[in-house]
Amino acid sequence: MEGKCRLVTHFQTMLKTKLNVLTLRKEPLPTVIFHEPEAIELCTTTPLMKTRTHTGCKVTYLGKVSTTGMQFLSGCTEKPVIELWKKHTLTREDVYPANALLEIRPFQVWLHHLDLKGEATVHMDTFQVARIAYCTADHNISPNIFAWVYREINDDLSYQMDCHAVECESKLEAKKLAHAMMEAFKKTFHSMKSDGRIHRNSSSEEVSHEFESDDG
Repeated sequence: MEGKCRLVTHFQTMLKTKLNVLTLRKEPLPTVIFHEPEAIELCTTTPLMKTRTHTGCKVTYLGKVSTTGMQFLSGCTEKPVIELWKKHTLTREDVYPANALLEIRPFQVWLHHLDLKGEATVHMDTFQVARIAYCTADHNISPNIFAWVYREINDDLSYQMDCHAVECESKLEAKKLAHAMMEAFKKTFHSMKSDGRIHRNSSSEEVSHEFESDDG
């Protein structure tokens, strides 16, 4: 009987030893996985190297100029655009690279300024769609120019109307921006109307008649 007890004890000791060996063999596995190049890149490198990407149209920002009046009809941006174009052509070279990225959103327009490498910087101009009084891609001086009139509010709560203009790579790109601005304006209008900030009897067609986006 005593021999049987010793035999059982011996088998129990061997079993425990084998279990310990198996456990020890499994412990290094996470270390091996951690040292794989992919795991190191995903856990440490990717968050640090991640850069923000922007969607939009690469343009050359021509600047802005103050404009007068409250009624903005077809051709109202022609004179300001000519002034901005002349200032631009005095300093431009034969091939002038895009210096900005224009991104039109439902409620805001973002103008990301690009560095010499063509990458977006932290400097960005924001335009509220609700303050845009007029936009058009129809200009005699160049069909590639897209312009909009923006109501800028000063620190003393007074405001001024500024005409901003950008030069696109083609006439088609300028037209696309005009259409995108129109869609952004419609979404902003319907949102403001549902919130009660615009009289419910008003229609988007009545308010947006000053937006030019035809493909002529």
